[in-house]
Amino acid sequence: MATASSVQVDVEVAKNLGLTAEEFNRIEEIMGRTPNFNELSIFSVMWSEHCSYKNSIMWLKTLPRDGERLLVGAGEENAGLVDIGGGLACAFKIESHNHPSAIEPYQGAATGVGGIHRDIFTMGARPIASLNSLRFGDPHLAHTKHLVAGVVKGIGDYGNCFGVPVVGGEVFFHPSYNQNILVNAMSVGIVKVGETVSASADGPGNPVFIVGSATGKDGIHGATFASADLTEDSADDLPAVQVGDPFQEKLLLEASLEVIATGAVVGMQDMGAAGITCSTSEMSAKSGTGMRIDLDKVPTRQSDMKPWEILLSESQERMLIVCHKGREQELLAVFDKWDLECEQIGEVTDTGRLEYYVGGELVADVPAEPLVLGGGAPVYERETRRPAYLDKVDQFDPATVEVPSDLRAAATKLFKSPSLVSKNWVTEQYDGTVRTNSMTENTPSDAALVRVKGTDKALAVTTDCNSTYVYADPYVGTMIAVAEAARNIACSGGEPVAITNCLNFGNPYNPEAFYQFVNAIKGMGEACRAFNTPVTGGNVSFYNQSQYEGGRIEPVYPTPTIGMLGVVDNVKRTMSLGFKAQDDVIYLVGDNVEDLGSSEYLRVVHGIEHSTVPHFDLQKELKLHRAILAAIRGQHIKSAHDVSDGGLFQTLCESAIEGGHGFTVDTDTEMRKDAFLFGEAQGRVVVTADESRTGDLEDLLREQGVGFRVIGRVAGNNITIDGEDWGNLMEWETSHNDTLAAILES
Repeated sequence: MATASSVQVDVEVAKNLGLTAEEFNRIEEIMGRTPNFNELSIFSVMWSEHCSYKNSIMWLKTLPRDGERLLVGAGEENAGLVDIGGGLACAFKIESHNHPSAIEPYQGAATGVGGIHRDIFTMGARPIASLNSLRFGDPHLAHTKHLVAGVVKGIGDYGNCFGVPVVGGEVFFHPSYNQNILVNAMSVGIVKVGETVSASADGPGNPVFIVGSATGKDGIHGATFASADLTEDSADDLPAVQVGDPFQEKLLLEASLEVIATGAVVGMQDMGAAGITCSTSEMSAKSGTGMRIDLDKVPTRQSDMKPWEILLSESQERMLIVCHKGREQELLAVFDKWDLECEQIGEVTDTGRLEYYVGGELVADVPAEPLVLGGGAPVYERETRRPAYLDKVDQFDPATVEVPSDLRAAATKLFKSPSLVSKNWVTEQYDGTVRTNSMTENTPSDAALVRVKGTDKALAVTTDCNSTYVYADPYVGTMIAVAEAARNIACSGGEPVAITNCLNFGNPYNPEAFYQFVNAIKGMGEACRAFNTPVTGGNVSFYNQSQYEGGRIEPVYPTPTIGMLGVVDNVKRTMSLGFKAQDDVIYLVGDNVEDLGSSEYLRVVHGIEHSTVPHFDLQKELKLHRAILAAIRGQHIKSAHDVSDGGLFQTLCESAIEGGHGFTVDTDTEMRKDAFLFGEAQGRVVVTADESRTGDLEDLLREQGVGFRVIGRVAGNNITIDGEDWGNLMEWETSHNDTLAAILES
C-alpha cells in the first residue's frame, strides 16, 4: 500500500485541497514541520467549512442554547436531545446534502437521508419519523424534472427500505435553484432518558472498532466538495458523491441499538463527512485522548486504496465504536449476529494525538484538538455588505399594483403555482404509514403528528422557510420562518420546544451573501428566544450558488430552514386542518393587515420579484399561538389552518379540499380585495367552530387579547366570494392535485 509520503507538499498542494496559504502556514506551526500529504489531507477536510464552520461559528454561538427540556444542546453530540416527559427523550436533527444531490440526485438524496438517521441512532435513539425540505428550479425545465425525479426517488427508496416514514416536509420551486438545488433531510427518534450513548473516546487502552460497510473510494473529499461553489466542471467531482445501502443501514440500526444495550460501548460516532478522519478526531478531542489506528485493518472494497483515501472516504453505513476493554466479545457477537463487519482497528491512547499506521509504518501523526470545532480550527469574521437588490425591495409601492378586474382568473392562475399546488406527486412515493405512528397521514394538520407509542403523547414536527421573505429581509424573513414553524405546531395542538436548523446560503466570501447569513442568524435568535425554542444543532451549507458561462455567479435565495419539534401531551387534544361540517362558522383569527409584500400573488400574477417582507409582529404572534392552543385544548374549534404561502384564499381552499366541503366568504370592504384574498401578512389563522361554541370561542379570544372576525361559513360544494360563485370545489381540487404531475411528466 503506497503511503503517499513521497508527494511533495507545498502551499500550491494545500490550495488544491481547499486550504488557504495562511491556513497552510498555521498547519506548519501546529505540526512544527511541513505535513506529509496524508496529514495535509486530514487538515483539508477537517478545516473545510463543512466540518469546521470556520466562517459561521462565531455567529452560531449567538443563538439561544438553553431550555427547560433540553438534555443535549448544539455541538455536544451528533444530534440535539430534549425531554418529552414520561422518562422519554427525543433526538432530532436536520442536515443538507445539496451539492451531491445537484450532481447525482438519486444517491445524493438517498445518502442524505441515511446520514441523518445515523446521527439519531448513533445516540441510541430509534428513528420514528423523517421530514425534508426541498428547493428546485423552474419545474418546466428538463434539468429540473431530472433532479426532482432523482431526489424524490432517492428519498423514497431509502426511507421506504429503511422503514422510517416520511411524515412531513415542503417543496418549493424558484429559478434561483435551477442548478444548485437544496435537499435538507430531518430525522426524529425516541430514546429512554439515561440510555443514550456519547460520541466520546474515554479510557486509554480501550479498543476502537469500525463497524458496518466496507470502506471504498466513494465520497472522498465530500466535505471539501460541499465547501465550494458548483461550477460547470462539478460533474467531474462525481466520485465525491456517496452510494447508500438502506438494507445495510437497517441492519446497522438494529445492531447499534442492541450493542448499546449491552453496556459494552464507551462511545459511538457515525462516519459522515470526512469519514474515519472526522470520527477519530472528534471523539478523541471530546475526551482529551488520542488514538492509534491501523489503516490496513480497515475492511476495504478495493485493494489499492492509499492511506489518505481510507482516511477521507465517506462510504456510507459505517460507525466508529470505542468498547470497554475486556468486553470485545460482546461487541463482536452482536455484529456477527447481524452479519456486519466489526473489526478492531486501533485503541485509545493518552497522547492527544491521532497516529495512523500502515504495515507498522506511521503514515500520519496529527494532534486531535487543533482539527476540530472549538479546538484549533480557524475562525473567521467575514465582511458583510447590504445587497444592492434591497434598494429595489425598498422601492416597492403596492399602490402601483392594479387590482385585477377578474379576481377569479387571478386566483385560478395563482392556484396553479408549482409552489402552492398539492405535492402528492412527491409524497405518494414516500411511505408515510410504516411503523403506524403517523397520526396525520389521513387527517393532515399544519404540523405532522407522530404518536409516541405506549404513552398519551405525540410529537408535532415541521420544516418551514419561505426563502422569498428571507430574500426581501433576511432578519425579519428568518423570524417569520421560526414563527411559522411554531404556528404550525400550535395549530396542530402542540407546544413548541426546540429547533434544529439547516442554513443554506451563498459563498461566505461574498459580502452580500454573508450579510444575508448574519442577519438571518440575528432574526432566528430573536424569534427563538421569544418562543423559548433553543437551537439544538443542525448544519451550515454555504457555497449554494452556480457559476454560469461567462463567469456570472448566481446564489440561491437565502434559505434558513427551520426544523421544529413540539410536544402534544394528550393525543386527544390535537387539531386537523380540514373543514368538518356544513354551517360551521369560519373565523379569521389575528390582525387582518392589508399587505401584498413578497407574496406568491405578486410574483405569479404580476411578475414582481422585488417587494417588501410581509407584515409581521413577533409579540402578536406569541399571543395568537397561545390563543389557538387554548382554543384547541378547550375544544372550542373544529379545524385550524394558518395563513401563509398564497394567502387567505389558498388557506380556505386547502381546508375545503381536505374536508370535502365548500365555503362562502365575504371580503373586508375596507381592504383591497386582492390583498384580503392573496396577501401573506403573518399572524393569522383560519379556524372553524360549531355555532353552539362561537360564544365561548369569542370570549376566549378577547381574554387572550387576539383580534378576530367572522368571514363566512362552511357551505355546499362550491366556493363563493362576496356572493359570487367561483365554481365547484371539485374543479379547484382537480387543479390542486393534478398540476404538478402534469408539469413534471410532460
